[in-house]
Parts: sequence; C-alpha cells; structure tokens
Amino acid sequence: MKFGDRIKVVEVGPRDGLQNLKNWIPTEVKIKLIKDLIDAGIKEMEMTSFVHPKAIPQMKDAEAVTKAVIDELNEKEIRTFALVPNLVGAKKAYGCGLREITYVISASEKHNLANINRTVQQSLEGLADIRAELPDIQIRLDVATAFGCPFMGQVGEDLVINLIRSAEKIGINTITLCDTIGIANPKQVYELSQKVSKEFQNIPVGLHLHDTRGMGIANYLAAIEAGISVFETSIGGLGGCPFAPGAAGNTATEDLVNMLNEIKVETNIDLNALVSISKELEEKLDMNFTGHMVHVKSNCVGI
Repeated sequence: MKFGDRIKVVEVGPRDGLQNLKNWIPTEVKIKLIKDLIDAGIKEMEMTSFVHPKAIPQMKDAEAVTKAVIDELNEKEIRTFALVPNLVGAKKAYGCGLREITYVISASEKHNLANINRTVQQSLEGLADIRAELPDIQIRLDVATAFGCPFMGQVGEDLVINLIRSAEKIGINTITLCDTIGIANPKQVYELSQKVSKEFQNIPVGLHLHDTRGMGIANYLAAIEAGISVFETSIGGLGGCPFAPGAAGNTATEDLVNMLNEIKVETNIDLNALVSISKELEEKLDMNFTGHMVHVKSNCVGI
C-alpha cells in the first residue's frame, strides 16, 4: 500500500456536525469551537451554512459566526468556506467575506428531490447562476449519494461521472464524493476514487465518508491507496445520516488523525488537542459522541 506524504483533513463539524441538533447552540460556543479547532492545527474548515433559518434553524447565525472569525482566519491563512443551497446563500456568504462555498448536488435524482426539492438539472442551473453572478468565488461540488441512495439503492458510477462532467462545464474548483448514508465499502471507494480522479485530473478530488456501519476509517484508507489526499471529517463524529437515526454518522476527525499518525502520514494536527475539544464539546452538548478516540482513556491517547 502506498501512502502520500501529506493528507489534508478538512473539518466540517461546525456546519455538518451541528446543523441538525435540536437544542440551540449559542453563537459564542460555535465561535469558540472554530477557534479551538484552528488552534489544534486544522487548516481547512466548513464553518457554517447560509440557508434559510426555517430550513435549518441552527444555522441562523451564519453571518454572525462568519463575521466574528473571518479576519482572524484569513490572517492565519486558514481555508474557510460555507455550504450554500442557492445564489441567495452564495451572495450572503460572499458579503461576509467568504470566497469559497460548498454546493451540493446528488447523483441520485430521487435523493436530490427529497433533499432540496429540485431535480438534478435544476440544481445544475442553480450552480450556473452562482458561477455567472460570482465569477471569482471558489466552488466545491459535493456529490451526494455517490456511493448509494436511500431511495434507489445502488448509484451507478455513470451517474456520478456524468454529473461531474456537467458541473465541470459550468465551472467548479473541487470535487467531493460523499457517502451520504454510510454504505460505502473499501473496494467501492477505491474504484470510484480512481475513476473520478483519473478523468478529472485538473480538479482536486476529496472524500466525505460516514461511519454508519463502522467502515469510515477503512474507507479512508482505501481512498489513500487510490491516491486521494483530501478528507472531510467532523469532530467527535458529530452529524451524519438522517436516514439512519441513532447510528454513527460522520467519521470523527480525531479518529482519522489517529489512524494517519499510526501509519506515519503527516497532518500537523494535534491529536490530543482534538480529543480534548471533542470531550469538552460532548460534555457541553450533553451528548454521547460516536467517535472512538473521544472515549479512549486519557493515558492511552497519543501512545
């Protein structure tokens, strides 16, 4: 197995991890979480979502959060971005100083309709609107259900490839293959990662993998072997799959960093700091996180 010299760990906890929590999380807690993660060595982060507050009430303070940290993060050369569902959200993010956004389109027509009430074609048209209106913004295309759909089951690789081809013509800067419901396996991850990175050689390819069935770390390892070096994770394993209530969702950032440390892949991220952040947040939110390292006894961490 061949390992790259460097892996980029992209933290999505402040957005994907928090967005579906029912109890309101104070803005100052979100800001502290972002700053703590940066202090731990995180260099790329999806920190909020500019969506309608009726759709996701937890993200109604997106502007306040962004404005509170953007100058400091820019000064530290932290790559920050936010999820947006449409041009309205993109303009708000841009107005707050962000120059990079995440835009989600599902490879599954049924999932796209259920998730955002749009056809795939309508989502592509929305992407074109953003590109035309904000030509200098960096767009990260998240391909949802790239490895499987809760409504149609298996998602053909041709659907994934064709969607990316259409988006490439419009203009995207990053591709992220997302295991939305956590059903991917290492063989599948390896094969799709290779095909996508081979066809779209001029666009960086990353992965967002869930741990719903306990395969998150194994799948990331398969992706490394396939040559992928950009991985999205969430502190504590927060967030995840709305179609599998009670199951683990996102792969925990500290679990991925621990695995990378063990195989001698450089991240420049402080594992002990991540575990401390996760433990503090778990207590503050009164939750039982699904990550593994957060529950390892302190004298075992960092061995």
